[in-house]
Amino acid sequence: MKLALNTQMFIGAVFGVMLGIGFAKMGPAAAVTRQGIYFCGLLSSLFIDLLKMVLVPLVFTSIAVGVANLRMHGQLHRVWLSTLGFFVVSMALAVTLGLVAANLFEPGKGLNLDLFNNATPSFAAKQMSFDQFIASFLHGLFVNPFAALAQGNILAIVMFALLLGIALVVGGDRYRNILLLLQESLELMLRLVGWIMRLAPFGIMALLAQLLATQNLALLSSLAEFVAVVIGTTLFHGLVILPLLLGLVAKVSPLKFFLGSREALITAFATSSSSATLPVTLRCVEQHLHVKPGIAGFVVPLGATVNMDGTALYEASAALFVANLAGIELGLAEQLIVFFTTMIAAIGAPGIPSAGMVTMMMVLQSVGLPTEALAILLPIDRILDTVRTMVNVEGDMVGSLVVQRLAES
Repeated sequence: MKLALNTQMFIGAVFGVMLGIGFAKMGPAAAVTRQGIYFCGLLSSLFIDLLKMVLVPLVFTSIAVGVANLRMHGQLHRVWLSTLGFFVVSMALAVTLGLVAANLFEPGKGLNLDLFNNATPSFAAKQMSFDQFIASFLHGLFVNPFAALAQGNILAIVMFALLLGIALVVGGDRYRNILLLLQESLELMLRLVGWIMRLAPFGIMALLAQLLATQNLALLSSLAEFVAVVIGTTLFHGLVILPLLLGLVAKVSPLKFFLGSREALITAFATSSSSATLPVTLRCVEQHLHVKPGIAGFVVPLGATVNMDGTALYEASAALFVANLAGIELGLAEQLIVFFTTMIAAIGAPGIPSAGMVTMMMVLQSVGLPTEALAILLPIDRILDTVRTMVNVEGDMVGSLVVQRLAES
């Protein structure tokens, strides 16, 4: 029986930890350790470079297609605007919560990993004052798209993809061939990502072995602290922030909401997939929460694609965690870049876990953080994915109630 990718990644992580501890006990001078670290470095570099290879085309096509697919709902102006407005507000609150918690608890602080030392020059080149940041940020948004694609300028690529998606919405059927080309390009990129992720168990094993062979084991306690911070803040968003929005705007009791939505929340927790939970979510929203089918049929499927509160919160927290591990201080300007990039990454992320990891690379690269940190994040991704998917689905159901209230008022 073929093991699931998540299981293979977990096994790879376990072997990587064992191998790294074995290298550390033999000592850096041992020939086996030197050769082992060398080969682990080759394998881990191959995995990271392959992910970097597909980053730009995947981000561009996924965001352009995601925005362009809104065209089919163009006639529902009020519902459309209310839905996007709620999604933006709820995700902005989630990202802000993630950044505040990461700044408050500082997971990974003081544990400077030598493996990430080469990230410091890359980050230093991006540091600037707040005034410089505003000017540079606005100037950097609108760049020759071909130059941006060639140079891997993430913010400029995102902006061009957003504008292209909006143009496809406005143009409608006149540009259906271009939309079809972009959709097929996205499918092609996802197929490539699927192939690359077959190397993930080996890449994770190599990166973790390399890390633990050259670092102290305090990394594991820092990782546990990070997991606790992310789960705590994600649950806070799901149990406090979203119910507060629900009560203030939709005038619905949180108790009534959780009783009506529990089937979908449990399914989301078990499957870690908003798409797989979609039929259950629709049934809960229409039958238990009494949202009109027309509104539920628009808000919930769209939310399963673009409304990712839990994912946005996680990626913002992860960026600051990686910065702490690398001994890098992210100022207000850099955290604003993380805020903006994280929201776009969460909106544009296709509904597969591996593609989510590629958008995590996008967030790290936006402020010059080391993408090798994916080795630390991938092994814990599965346990965090259960909680954040549950909050993602909760956000979709809260959104449907809020939109119904706003559409009727």
